[in-house]
Amino acid sequence: MEWWIYLLVCIGALFAGFIDAVVGGGGLIQVPLLMILFPELSHVQVIASNRFASLAGTSVAAFQYIKMIGVDTSVVMATGITAAIASFSGTFVMELIRPEVFKPLLLCIIVVLAVYTFIKKDFGHIHAVKYSGNKFLVVCAAIGAVIGFYNGFIGPGTGSLFVFAFVSVAGLNFLHASASSKIVNAIADVASLIGFLMNGAVVFKIALPMMVFNMLGAYIGSKAAILKGNVFIRYVFLLVIGILIIRLGRDVILSWSN
Repeated sequence: MEWWIYLLVCIGALFAGFIDAVVGGGGLIQVPLLMILFPELSHVQVIASNRFASLAGTSVAAFQYIKMIGVDTSVVMATGITAAIASFSGTFVMELIRPEVFKPLLLCIIVVLAVYTFIKKDFGHIHAVKYSGNKFLVVCAAIGAVIGFYNGFIGPGTGSLFVFAFVSVAGLNFLHASASSKIVNAIADVASLIGFLMNGAVVFKIALPMMVFNMLGAYIGSKAAILKGNVFIRYVFLLVIGILIIRLGRDVILSWSN
């Protein structure tokens, strides 16, 4: 493999780690890059190699958030457990169900949440948890189950969907939602990565160098998010959601044309 291909992969992983640490969605950068540079890989190998690299970066970002602002452990546990189970299951469903069945509905949902976030200027600025006690845990568990399955089944944009769900459904602000989503995402990624490793899908000669640069980007991104706060995270969130809409829209159009 040419040295410049490794260079492009590492630069992409660095930027993906930064974006993912701020608001999630680093896979929207890494996955298309892998598909372009390594067309010989299957879609399962691409997702698996991306997952291996991004897990390290997500873990770095999660550690920074825990150290600097702290997290609600009840949110993490309730969401993380169901997300892990659903994410692990999703890796096997990926090979049984065509993503084209799921993507049009997902695209409509994401367009709605993007418009809502753009119009509602104060969305995610106030930290006001909407539920308490067992009801709050049930809500978090439901968030984990739905988005965790998406994480294992398709993957890219999972962190951003977690952030939106934590803000809109649970009532967290963007900063605390990003912090919680990093930890839950890491838990879900571990579960789905086990499934990919069992299938022998990770291409280590690609995933290992990506992992190093993804970790560096995650460190820088988490520091920036903590220092700049909710307004900065909201803008990055809208950017990532816009990219996700373009990505899914392209996939839907291509599936309809085939």
